[in-house]
Amino acid sequence: MAKRDYYEIFGLDRNASESDIKKAYRKLAIQFHPDKNPGDSAAEEKFKEAAEAYEVLSDAQKRSRYDQFGHAGMGGNAGGGGFGGMNMDDIFSQFGDIFGGGFSGFGGGGSRGQRRTKGTNLRIRVKLNLEEIVNGVTKKIKVFKMVNAEGVQFDSCTTCGGTGQIRKVQNTILGAMQTATTCHTCGGVGKKVKEKPKDADEFGQVRKEELVEIKIPAGVGEGMTLNVSGKGNAGPFGGVPGDLLVQIEEEEHPVLKRDGVNLYYDLYLNFIDATLGASVDVPLVTGKAQIKIDPGTQSGKILRLRGKGVPDVNGYGTGDLLVNLNVWTPQRVSKEEREVLEKLRDSENFIPKPSGKDKSFFQRVKEMFQ
Repeated sequence: MAKRDYYEIFGLDRNASESDIKKAYRKLAIQFHPDKNPGDSAAEEKFKEAAEAYEVLSDAQKRSRYDQFGHAGMGGNAGGGGFGGMNMDDIFSQFGDIFGGGFSGFGGGGSRGQRRTKGTNLRIRVKLNLEEIVNGVTKKIKVFKMVNAEGVQFDSCTTCGGTGQIRKVQNTILGAMQTATTCHTCGGVGKKVKEKPKDADEFGQVRKEELVEIKIPAGVGEGMTLNVSGKGNAGPFGGVPGDLLVQIEEEEHPVLKRDGVNLYYDLYLNFIDATLGASVDVPLVTGKAQIKIDPGTQSGKILRLRGKGVPDVNGYGTGDLLVNLNVWTPQRVSKEEREVLEKLRDSENFIPKPSGKDKSFFQRVKEMFQ
């Protein structure tokens, strides 16, 4: 089933403000909250769908990338944080703050009052050649990241009793009123490190190398950043892991030049092939193709090989290969060649005959700057 557009999920257009997005998400989250819809798997999926959309649209960088490239530009999961595989507590931990304190609010209470901290993101650069960009590729990259150390043990915070919140009851003229604030000792996580290895930091984490598999879609380009959810640093105290942000670097091809989804190739012809016509080979990203040069071809003519360019990253077809024909004039000729050319110099067929439809050089320059 195809992913729905994130703006469509919230019923907003692409010019929606941050406030509009937050309000729309809050409305859907309340409507489909699992505490309000116990045992309703359809409501749970809508709740996750809304959380995924908000995870992207509430982040300026991710939103910009989504507006430009759609779901395909959001990384290996082809969409935001990929909440479909996360449990509810993961979602509550990231977005519970928009409800003002604890995300449950419908009688769930308990551990959802805790704030599960998210690990920091990691950034890496990946170089791709043109063939990898055209076909898409899976890369296995070694990444150094923070992980929870083996043998680390956590204990409940003694200040808040492991809830992450300090609750107070005040008597007012309207009766008893309960308030809850984030625990100042544990920062809302409800935990503290009880035991940890010597090489672990204060959060019970160590730096470790991990081999991460990154699926890169076809059509990516220089400077694009892909998001691989959950492959960043581990969250402290068993929190949500951060993301791995993969920035694309595009290697220059020896002969093909890229402009968006189209490729360009300069083909140089000798004037004999240009005069008499010929069949010549041109390089493709993979392999080659044979094209026909019509007799009397002029320098500057462009031939189009449809569908031989770069796939659109959003899946909107494939670009073309544009072959620019250049007639090559030899700079040195032998005595025998010169004699032949001298005989042809005054031939009627070798005297230029511009048609009345041809634009002058100055006309063409003028149009370039209009």
